[in-house]
Amino acid sequence: MTHFHFSLRHHDAGTAARRGEFSTPHGTVQTPGFMPVGTQGTVKGVTIDQVAASGAEMILGNTYHLALRPGHQTVRRLGGLHGMTGWKGPILTDSGGFQVFSLEAIREINEEAATFRSHIDGAIIRLTPEHSIEIQESLGSDVAMVLDHVVALPAERHEVIDAMERSIRWARRCLDAATREDQARFAIVQGGLDVELRQQCASELSSMDFEGFAIGGLSVGEPPPEMYRITEATCPYLPAEKPRYLMGVGTPVDLLESVARGVDLFDCVMPTRNGRNAMAFTDQGKIKIRNAVHREDIRPLEASCPCLACRHSRGYLRHLFVAKEMLGPILLSIHNLTYYQRLMAGVREAIEQDLLGEFIASKKAGWASSPSSS
Repeated sequence: MTHFHFSLRHHDAGTAARRGEFSTPHGTVQTPGFMPVGTQGTVKGVTIDQVAASGAEMILGNTYHLALRPGHQTVRRLGGLHGMTGWKGPILTDSGGFQVFSLEAIREINEEAATFRSHIDGAIIRLTPEHSIEIQESLGSDVAMVLDHVVALPAERHEVIDAMERSIRWARRCLDAATREDQARFAIVQGGLDVELRQQCASELSSMDFEGFAIGGLSVGEPPPEMYRITEATCPYLPAEKPRYLMGVGTPVDLLESVARGVDLFDCVMPTRNGRNAMAFTDQGKIKIRNAVHREDIRPLEASCPCLACRHSRGYLRHLFVAKEMLGPILLSIHNLTYYQRLMAGVREAIEQDLLGEFIASKKAGWASSPSSS
């Protein structure tokens, strides 16, 4: 597929980290990279121009939510996600598999499809691998994820095996159903917290003609060291010449630990969700801006940050939240999105200089220095 190309520019000397570029029809993404989550065609609380100003190069949309509202055919008639939202860069769409997982109480999964009730109006929806691809082709994303079967962790081994094997079969069905030459397909590795199953799944999927590979079914409640262990064991079984995407991750430290293990792409709602809840990420740790200690603080969140929020004092930002002004969540969301992009830019530079280990140690030291009163 000539529309997509992943090139590796450098390997960090001390870790498994990779510095690369992922080229798509809507532009090139520098990796390792972080994708802000625009579940329903919007990164919550900020304009698409503000997302771009944060440094983001690629965003994520969700098949399940957009298929329900406004409907994938409506999105298609509005010019696809790019035309509807005005985002000019690459877009990745999740398949809906994680949302099906989260609707456990109102869904049923068999070999043919996942059947569940809409969280909006209770209507019965039947999502097959083929329909998931059809929806994503209507959405017009640059990358379409395959439909997979996610299970809650911990789980019985036979349940994990069943979901993993079904995910492999569904991946093949997604690949066979695809028709767009300008849309890449990424497979998703499942297998719970079992290294042997993860490696088996990665090997089987790698034999198929996907443009990229994701590690799914993590960041669902397991301890971070378990996520790191599975990521480290899985990455070597994925093709070195294709991008690797760790889905739904995560905190700043999760990103650094996973980059060091060979991951190229990430997404997470945390920057905007935490921003809406008055928490800012900084190199000195998390700042809970509602705390009274910030009432008359004239400092910005971070002096070196170029975002809109950091043109104001902590005291003013606290006032906005206490007064329940909508500008407060907007500004902290912008700051957190910018922080994640600045962090990933630093990661890329550190890899190029073979200094990722030192970079990670420095960041961890700064985060650990955060006073409890912040």
